[in-house]
Amino acid sequence: MGCNFSKCTECCWSTEQPQDRPLPEVHVDENEDHNEGSGLPPFHEFTFDQIKNATSGFSVENIVSEHGEKAPNVVYKGKLENQMRIAVKWFNRSAWPDVQQFLGEARAVGQLRNPRLANLLGCCCEGEERLLVAEYMPNDTLAKHLFHWETQPMKWAMRLRVALHLAQALDYCTNKGRALYHDLNAYRVLFDDEYNPRLSCFGLMKNSRDGKSYSTNLAFTPPEYLRTGRVTPESVTYSFGTLLLDLLSGKHIPPSHALDLIRDKNLQMLTDSCLEGQTNDEGTELVRLASQCLQYEPRERPNPKSLVTALIPLQKDSEVPSHVLMGIPDDNAAFPLSPLGEACQRMDLTVLHEVVEKLGYKDDEGTATELSFQMWTNQMQETLDSKKNGDAAFRQKDFKTAIDSYTQFIEVGTMISPTIYARRSLSYLMNNMPEEALADAMQAQIISPVWHIASYLQAVVLLALGRDHEAQLALKEGTSLETKKNTNK
Repeated sequence: MGCNFSKCTECCWSTEQPQDRPLPEVHVDENEDHNEGSGLPPFHEFTFDQIKNATSGFSVENIVSEHGEKAPNVVYKGKLENQMRIAVKWFNRSAWPDVQQFLGEARAVGQLRNPRLANLLGCCCEGEERLLVAEYMPNDTLAKHLFHWETQPMKWAMRLRVALHLAQALDYCTNKGRALYHDLNAYRVLFDDEYNPRLSCFGLMKNSRDGKSYSTNLAFTPPEYLRTGRVTPESVTYSFGTLLLDLLSGKHIPPSHALDLIRDKNLQMLTDSCLEGQTNDEGTELVRLASQCLQYEPRERPNPKSLVTALIPLQKDSEVPSHVLMGIPDDNAAFPLSPLGEACQRMDLTVLHEVVEKLGYKDDEGTATELSFQMWTNQMQETLDSKKNGDAAFRQKDFKTAIDSYTQFIEVGTMISPTIYARRSLSYLMNNMPEEALADAMQAQIISPVWHIASYLQAVVLLALGRDHEAQLALKEGTSLETKKNTNK
């Protein structure tokens, strides 16, 4: 994103450092279930500026999660120029001191491509910076849906699906030589656009010198880890067992307490009261699998492949989409649009012009600026005149003059204004210059991440470029931002 805006797709995945060589693509086994046919781009090394632009300068509005001392890093959401949404994990400066270790680990994990994973798309290791870039999963974590639900508890069939998908993810990783997963827990399980559960790729990275393999309470830590401080494939199975307990109970129960209940055959105390009458034989089998995973001796625990084999027969309502089991309306169905959204969908540039003109510079309020409109000095009169000339030309629909005037204003660099980028974007579009229009619409969003006008402009430009799928994503985003703005008034 931080390079040539007029070549959107190529820019996002081009290698800017000549010493970097393209990594070999992973061989796809056509006989393997859930293989890598994901359509995702190969692993890419991003520049820091590209990631900074994608996250709107690491805007606080884009923070997805923050962690404390045990895992000092922040995760941001962002969007590349091709409209692909990403999650960016930014480590603190003391983590991963060895750049080659970080890059080697990221490249290895980045070779994995599977629909059961939130896949690693790339990384950045400029100077002291260490960032990972992964697919963005927009629908929260298993912990949120299981422990902190608001409208309805997770259905039994969905819990069984989560268990199977996670076992399949671990089996895939094991087959690809990445059997170790650090601190597997309900916060590492994410839900994609269709509410299918995915395993975060971040846990596949070997820990850095200052990291910790387990950030959870010691009561949930594999016993051998307490002895040796090392994570083994059997340790991962133990953690999977604690997840099975989470799914069964709807709570985070210490394994020792759960095993006591199992030994006493007190399964009712172990089962979520919300699931009364639903679990039947599948619940008994899930308890059996959890007991095997939580065996004290690592060698007595099952491997991921055997877990997959055991979980497949337990599945219920397999043909029902995940979003239905979660009680969520189909996100791919037609969604209601505001009058402005409808105008953008039909590419009515006249309506869009009227809205942008009427808004004026109201949405510049609160934007980080080097100098406000009220602080111009006499020496800056010429720059101020270029803005005034641009505004007058824009109002009169003299879009060629508007482009020239706004360009003169932007090149001086005295102030950062999302409105001026939006106005020049629309002017470019009126002059049949869609690539330039897209660059300005994205720049407006970088400056003001929650401004719906920037997203709507991107939608219109993408429609003009024939990129309909990406346009629909931008249109949805604009609708969501406009709704939030109107709700907060």
